[in-house]
Amino acid sequence: MKTPYIYIIMCTAIALLTGGTMQAQKPVINVIGDSYVANHRQDKSLTWHSKLAAELEMTYNNYGRNGSCIAFDRTHDQKYNFGPAMWQRYKAMDPKADYVIIIAGHNDADKIKNNKDSLLMFRDSLETMLKGIEQLCPKARIGFVTPWYVDRPGFEQVCSVIKKVCRKHRIPVLDNYTDKCIIRVRDDNFRKLYFQGSNDTAHLNEKGHDMFLPVAREWFKKKMK
Repeated sequence: MKTPYIYIIMCTAIALLTGGTMQAQKPVINVIGDSYVANHRQDKSLTWHSKLAAELEMTYNNYGRNGSCIAFDRTHDQKYNFGPAMWQRYKAMDPKADYVIIIAGHNDADKIKNNKDSLLMFRDSLETMLKGIEQLCPKARIGFVTPWYVDRPGFEQVCSVIKKVCRKHRIPVLDNYTDKCIIRVRDDNFRKLYFQGSNDTAHLNEKGHDMFLPVAREWFKKKMK
C-alpha cells in the first residue's frame, strides 16, 4: 500500500518546524549547593557532577553559590554577599528536572560548630527544603552528597542530621563523612595534590574531581537510577 501523499507532506512540515529531527528530550539534572557545586575559583565544567551529566547525556543545571548555607541567610554576611539560604533559594531551580542532587552542609557546619539550637534550625531548614524540592520537581529523583570528613566541630553533627532527615524522605545519601572516603581531606599531602589549595578542606581541583568521579558514578547508577 502506497503512503498517502498528504501524509508525507505533513511529516515533512513537522520535521521542518522541529529543526529537521524528532529527537527525544534529554533528561534534566539540577545540582544545587554551595562552593562544592560552584567549584569555588575554578570552572564548573571541571566538577565531577558536570562530567557525570555529560557522560549520561543530560541537560545540566548548576545552582551552586560560594558561601551558601542550607539554613542561614548570608545576604549581608560581613563584606560578602553569599545570598539567601538554600531552603529558599531552591525555588529558582528548573521544575522539569528528572534528577536533583544536593551537595551542601559545609558552611552550615562551620557556622553551627557545637551550638545545639543552630543544629535544630539546620534540621528544620533541611526538612523544609526537601519538602519544597519534592513539590517543585515532582518527577525528580533526589539525592544528597555530604561534606568531606573534615576534622572540625559541627561536621559530624551536620552529617548525622543530613542522613537522618534524608532517610525519613527516602533520599539516597552519598556519605563522605567517613575515614573510608577516597577523598582524604585530613591528609596535608593529599590536599596539596587534589584540592584547590593546601589549606582548602572543601574544593577539589580537576584531579580531585576526576578521582571522585568513579565513586559518584557508581552511587548515581545504583541509588539514583
